[in-house]
Amino acid sequence: MSSIVTSIADVRAAVARELPQALDDLAKLVAIPSVSMATDHADDVAASAEAVAGLVRELGWADVRIVSVPGGRPAVIAKRPAAPGAPTVCFYAHHDVQPTGEASSWTSDPFTVTRRDGRLYGRGVVDDKGAIAVHLTALRALGDELGVGVTLLIEGEEEVGSPTMDAFLDEFSDDLDADAFVILDSGNWAVGRPAFTSSLRGLVDLVVEVRTLDHALHSGQYGGAVPDALTTLCRLLGSLWDADGAVAVAGLDSTPVAELDYPEDRLRAESGLLHGVDFIGRGRLVQRLWGEPAVTVIGLDAPKVEGASNTLVPRARAKVSMRIAPTQDASQALDALRKHLVDHAPFGTRISFEEESGAAGCQLRFDGDIAQAAVACLRDSWGVDPVFMGMGGSIPLAGTLMHRFPRAAVLLTGIVDPDSRMHGLDESVDLDDLEKAAVAEALLLTRLAQAADA
Repeated sequence: MSSIVTSIADVRAAVARELPQALDDLAKLVAIPSVSMATDHADDVAASAEAVAGLVRELGWADVRIVSVPGGRPAVIAKRPAAPGAPTVCFYAHHDVQPTGEASSWTSDPFTVTRRDGRLYGRGVVDDKGAIAVHLTALRALGDELGVGVTLLIEGEEEVGSPTMDAFLDEFSDDLDADAFVILDSGNWAVGRPAFTSSLRGLVDLVVEVRTLDHALHSGQYGGAVPDALTTLCRLLGSLWDADGAVAVAGLDSTPVAELDYPEDRLRAESGLLHGVDFIGRGRLVQRLWGEPAVTVIGLDAPKVEGASNTLVPRARAKVSMRIAPTQDASQALDALRKHLVDHAPFGTRISFEEESGAAGCQLRFDGDIAQAAVACLRDSWGVDPVFMGMGGSIPLAGTLMHRFPRAAVLLTGIVDPDSRMHGLDESVDLDDLEKAAVAEALLLTRLAQAADA
């Protein structure tokens, strides 16, 4: 242990020394457009995995592998085994990213890291290539003698829902067995105020298709008597919400969440809700965001406005995404959504479904010595107590790891803040918070090593 940095000041100094290299690493990773949901970016996802593996090998680690299961995208598993009696920590992140949307709408090139006003901008800087940089920085800061075992799992398909994760864990669970999993893929309460995620909503989605005709018709000749598919689909989709915007699908759960005050003016400012536009749903804002179901229409197949003709459309499709309460069974929620759409189909229209998927949410525990040590490390790094908060998004891996490794601490935190705009235009991360996250991780490894040595 003599060569391991031990004090908070030493850890801060070591992380600060490694930060320039971390930013170079992040820039290289962001430059690779590893969009997992786009088939034409498959080579980029593979290149991203290779780049991550190369950065880990530069640490001097001998056991670094790029692996996958049939139908899956490449992931990186790297291991430094623990000494007898010492715990093992598995650090998780993912190297795949969301599409950029219209790249010209970004303030700067989405695949070039740009620094402005203390923040870094680029696709993946916060979700989740910034997390890879955090892990690498913490490890570099501590050097070769970690004192504990460390495993890195850098996934390549999180942004498409980790569809092969169960099969992946079937094959590689022995490689990933650990005393603690640190999932750096969530959000903080605010810039400068770290958080642990205590609950996650689940997610189900499907594509619904509406058919009213066997061929297109002239709207002037038949409109008023014959329903078109697009208008019928709009009416069907509108049935998913009550008048106040609460989800109208029957049979869905609600889960009580953390008692935190989220002022309306703060949410309005952070979300960019336009003046005069009302919030939707009922009850406390945090309950609506973290503990209640939410339905979003995320895609439509329909004629474009430009070039549209006066035609009754025979067929229209929509992709419906529904966040579900942390305690909701995903298959039951999918059944409820499907039943609602069938029961509310207007005019006897024909409905079919495809591309159905579902993943449950979870509630995370914070008991045990490792969890309490992690809480103290965030407190010491940021200088304030961490917040325990829910998250409206879905990270199926968290619940899966809790089920697969019931004795392990599963800790979900991150570097996302309310200004990060992950999945959106001008995605960004606060540079100070990125550095503090690396300090917290290095502190955790150091303190676990000290405890094992005691």
